[in-house]
Amino acid sequence: MCTCALGVARRGMQGWLWGTWISLRWARTTRRETMGLSVTPDRRAAAVAAAALLLVTIIGTMSNNIINVPLRRVAADFDQPVSYAVLCVSAFTLMLAISLPLTGWLGDRLGRKRVLVGSLALMSVAQVAAALAPNLPFLIVTRAVQGLACSAIPPLVMGILMVVYPESRGRLMGAWAAANGVGQAIGPPVGGVLAEYFGWRSVFVLVAVLSVIALVVIQATVPHLAPRASHFHVAGAVMLTLGAGLVLLGATMLSQPSVPLWLDMAIALAGVALLGGFIKVSLGNPRALIPLRLIAEVRFFRSCFAAFAQMFLLGTSLVAIPLVLTGPMHLSYSRAGIFFFILPVVMAVSAPAVGRLSEHGSPRMVLRIGLSLMVVTGVLTALVVRGLQPTVTAVAGCLLLTGAAMAMVQTPAATGATRSPAGAHGAALGLFNLTRFAGMTAGAAWVAILTPFDGRAAMFAGAAVVAALALVVSFVGVSPQREPVSTLA
Repeated sequence: MCTCALGVARRGMQGWLWGTWISLRWARTTRRETMGLSVTPDRRAAAVAAAALLLVTIIGTMSNNIINVPLRRVAADFDQPVSYAVLCVSAFTLMLAISLPLTGWLGDRLGRKRVLVGSLALMSVAQVAAALAPNLPFLIVTRAVQGLACSAIPPLVMGILMVVYPESRGRLMGAWAAANGVGQAIGPPVGGVLAEYFGWRSVFVLVAVLSVIALVVIQATVPHLAPRASHFHVAGAVMLTLGAGLVLLGATMLSQPSVPLWLDMAIALAGVALLGGFIKVSLGNPRALIPLRLIAEVRFFRSCFAAFAQMFLLGTSLVAIPLVLTGPMHLSYSRAGIFFFILPVVMAVSAPAVGRLSEHGSPRMVLRIGLSLMVVTGVLTALVVRGLQPTVTAVAGCLLLTGAAMAMVQTPAATGATRSPAGAHGAALGLFNLTRFAGMTAGAAWVAILTPFDGRAAMFAGAAVVAALALVVSFVGVSPQREPVSTLA
């Protein structure tokens, strides 16, 4: 195992040196720094910078699910039950979700590039620590630190991309959505292959090497962004972070039958109460972490609701479809994993085309078409999986339609969030991404609630209802006719 791990590290070092050479070659570009906006004159260097930022997005998404497949091996090596090892996944996700608004604010306060580079450095250290973990509690803590480091990636990458190519918002958000799809697609199979041939610790070695490569390239090519004045209200920040964390924790614990239902509800209600407190202390507060008028602005509100619905369907599919494949369809775990690969691949392939369509047409119209397709695919999938033995062709068709529908929602939702006045605030972009992860958590919890009752059809019918509500919300309010030239101007 040691020899194999050294081989992985050696190949990673070769990749790191290659990335360093590329980054230094393009780093000759002269950059101009202002208080709020940086310009990169050389379009080739800007392309390298954008590619590096998309690589970071893939790394962040992949880090979330790359350990999912070898969880049983992790538990066996530490002589612990699998239910305990699952905390390696939930610790990452919970810390990631609750930290998103704060790391977004920190990017405004200290500079987005500076905070992103620091988060990648922390990610590299945490990955190495996880590879050397002596016991399972230590590994769980390092996974939480990885989630904290990863929380800076979604809001800061979205913000920086708007600076690299401010005139190509639609295409960039399409590329960003594709990068998320790629990370979702390659995480589980890469984790499974590495664990099979090199041991599960090599998973963290790979992510550490990729993080260092991305750090070097970003440091050399991404324009410098000066810090921006950004308010911070301690009570509001604590209430938002703790409230979101308790709501997500309550939803996550629904999948644990050993936890009483009343305790789940109490935790979730406490979180809702804290979120209500955040709204109360932020009303009319000039130092609010996120001005409520920005959250209530029509484009941002509709984008958040649509993103929640899209991730709700994704969370439902990620949990429910494998249960169908390995249950009524009697597929092996390996065949089920390859079969399910259809969904993220379609999302990744469709996203760039959706980005171009949004840029040259109406993002709102694309969003509404995507939400309509999500309603249709939710109903169709519910009809397909309710049968005793669903056919492979029918399930594959549902996965294809689901991937395309979610791509048509994810890209315009991200575009709308960045075009809104809230898009200029890192904390607001963090809140947008927090809403996305909340949707995925809610979808998984919905499946956990219905699984004991064999409610396969109800799982996807519920996702269709959420998509229908988002479709209704997309018609609420009137968007401004003119869009701002830049979210940072």
